[in-house]
Amino acid sequence: MKRIFNWLVRFSIIILFVMLATSYVHIVETKSYSDNVNKTVNLSTMALKVDEFRANDIYSVKDTYTGDLTGYVYNCPLCNGTLGCMRSYDIRDGKTTYPDMTYGNVRIVASSTNLPCGTIVRFNSSRVSEKPVYAIVLDRGVRGNALDLLSSDLDYALTLGRSVITYDVLREGWGE
Repeated sequence: MKRIFNWLVRFSIIILFVMLATSYVHIVETKSYSDNVNKTVNLSTMALKVDEFRANDIYSVKDTYTGDLTGYVYNCPLCNGTLGCMRSYDIRDGKTTYPDMTYGNVRIVASSTNLPCGTIVRFNSSRVSEKPVYAIVLDRGVRGNALDLLSSDLDYALTLGRSVITYDVLREGWGE
């Protein structure tokens, strides 16, 4: 009887040892190791970063408007050769563009106060260019959603006439 008891105790110890070893191995096997440098970035954080990147894209559309496009020159009857948003930028020498630090050399447009000074817009008009036109709001003098494109001479402004366009706002105001 003592022999059977010893055998049962040994067998129980072996079974217990095997069970403990198996559960430990299971714990070790469930651990995951990653050589990824971004160990702390999960999918939610990654999605927020993608949205942040898109928001910082200078060509992403912030808003879209439809309005009239017309042309004007610096010496029109109600003009004085300066811009409503930037009096120090003299356009009497025929300048029709502005060197924006973010968008480069862009055309100058007048708008209503619906668009803040420094707003960048993009529109297509076959009367102006085959490519999209990028312009900055530096002047006032129109109503509603209309845009008035600064032209170098009266003939060019008259050939623009009046057309209805849809334009995208890429930056509202001067930005950061």
